[in-house]
Amino acid sequence: MKADRLVSRKRKGIRALILSLVTLVTLAALAVLLLLMPVLFRHNIDEVVWVNQDAVSSHYDLIVVGAEPEGIAAAVSAARNGARTLLLESASSLGGLWTLGHLNFLDMCYGDDGTLLTRGIFEEFYSAVGGSAFDITEAKNYFIDLVVREPLLTLRTNAVLLAPLMEGNRITGLRMREDGEETIYTAKRFIDATADADLAALAGVPYTYGGEDIGESDRQMGVTLVFELSGVNWPAVFIHLNSQRLIGMVTRKLSGVGATAKSAWGYEQEGYAYVPRDPMMRLRGFNIARQRDGTVLVNALLIFGVDPLDSGSYAEAMDRARSELLFLTPYIRDHFRGFENAAFAGTASRLYVRETRHIIGEYILSIDDVLGNRDQWDKIAIGSYPADVQPSPEQPFGTVIGSPDRYGVPFRCLIPLHVENLLVVGRSASFSSLAASSARVVPLGMACGQAAGAAAAWSIRENLDFRQMSRDPAAIEILQRTLKEQSAYLEDFEGQDPNASHWAYEGLAAMRRLGLMDGGYQNNYRLEEPIDKWRFQYMLNGVIRKAGYAWEYIDVEDPPSCAQVVACVAFAYTSARERQSGAGSDRNYEQNMTILENNGILPVSLAPYFSESAKQPQAAEVAMLLANLYAVLLSFHQ
Repeated sequence: MKADRLVSRKRKGIRALILSLVTLVTLAALAVLLLLMPVLFRHNIDEVVWVNQDAVSSHYDLIVVGAEPEGIAAAVSAARNGARTLLLESASSLGGLWTLGHLNFLDMCYGDDGTLLTRGIFEEFYSAVGGSAFDITEAKNYFIDLVVREPLLTLRTNAVLLAPLMEGNRITGLRMREDGEETIYTAKRFIDATADADLAALAGVPYTYGGEDIGESDRQMGVTLVFELSGVNWPAVFIHLNSQRLIGMVTRKLSGVGATAKSAWGYEQEGYAYVPRDPMMRLRGFNIARQRDGTVLVNALLIFGVDPLDSGSYAEAMDRARSELLFLTPYIRDHFRGFENAAFAGTASRLYVRETRHIIGEYILSIDDVLGNRDQWDKIAIGSYPADVQPSPEQPFGTVIGSPDRYGVPFRCLIPLHVENLLVVGRSASFSSLAASSARVVPLGMACGQAAGAAAAWSIRENLDFRQMSRDPAAIEILQRTLKEQSAYLEDFEGQDPNASHWAYEGLAAMRRLGLMDGGYQNNYRLEEPIDKWRFQYMLNGVIRKAGYAWEYIDVEDPPSCAQVVACVAFAYTSARERQSGAGSDRNYEQNMTILENNGILPVSLAPYFSESAKQPQAAEVAMLLANLYAVLLSFHQ
């Protein structure tokens, strides 16, 4: 027996030694490869300067407002499909978030099998700039070249939207300001590709703001100012992060770190350890993209308390972030491997804003659609990015609600209520706030933009409004066929939520719709784990708040027993019913059980899970109980 243990230890030692040697050899090879790479990133690219044409038409088939990547895709697609198109942009260059916001580390949409789901015009860009991290100037030049190559497409930059011209529920034209003068353009169809759905809002389209749809009307998800550093030792960054990645693979403790020739991701512990001077900021792990001149762009600094629709709040956020960077840069030099000689080199000219308006359309994409991996009969794009809710002051570390394989985006999500000849593309399209945490990514937005452009051209040619199109299966089939012929990926699929067969799925889904349960990147909602103090408090108080009741935060024992869970839920129920906090807080376990049973919160099927008062309940039964509580609390408002 003892000899067997000695042999086992020797074998384990040999395996560990072999793995260590493999790791060292691999790292050495990667370092050599990096150092031998051509000097691809060591020369500058001159930016193409676009000058507006002196004379343009005043009437078009289609006007696209906003040269975000989604708007560029829409305008190019429409022109390729035969529509005389005008693209209007308030800035002097194209690309919006990717170029002016310097978000050049792409959030890609791949299926679990590795299939690239966003193809077409996005894939053209992806191939042209060399993958998921790109040079800002190269991207600006690519977009200009892409647009001016289309003979049916006219571009006007420095064109600021003032107001839509309306006839009933139709937009007939746009009043713009160009070079200090007002100009009017008219068209048959319009596409709003502004980041915040500005045209739709001005035209009277209904919308929600932030997390308003789940009872978080005051939620202000953190925005980011991407900053630039020079003097970064890229080989050192590359070796450091990939060594961590390889060690994680060897020890089976995978971590989200790594690096390529142009991008890197990691430094999470170093980021979280930073204590900002501004209490309404925090640093997270780095997403880094290397530029051709050797500088790097860093997406990591989160700024809270910002209303992106308020120009004063927006400008203040920019100033606050730049002031913080004076303190942050020395910290990076002292604590980040490979950044010992880093120097501050500037910031983006725009904030990376993740969420503002969510317009209400013919269909609102839900978190159930996203995490249920649902196909849609009228899909015009397919997404897959995780439902990644970024940090806010109330939730400083953010959360990943879950991670889909793939889901369809219906054409109906682009069609706003109340306005007949308008489509909306981008993060402000008709997505619920939680669904938008996945669907907001730009590659998916470009796929939707391409579909919008093709749909606009077809609707003009056939004299059929968008809303009529959305209710006509034959029209949708033609649109889908057209998109496939133009390299879009729209293959049918069968999907379901990986947790759909769990007995408590109904409770899980209800809590997830409120953003109160997260499964992370593995969709593991820990339903079979005993619920702890902090998780129960978070879910319970979240249900109360989202149902429209503002009481003092309910604190519970650690760990919570069935008796305490039942008592807290009964307390919440009676307090809401009697419109006062603390109503009936002196009841015993049996009385609380009776109250919940008599009022539909604890049905016969669920009661056995709470029959042992001293037992610690699992998350599954608590989710079911709280889902029932939420439904009852909502009924009190009716």
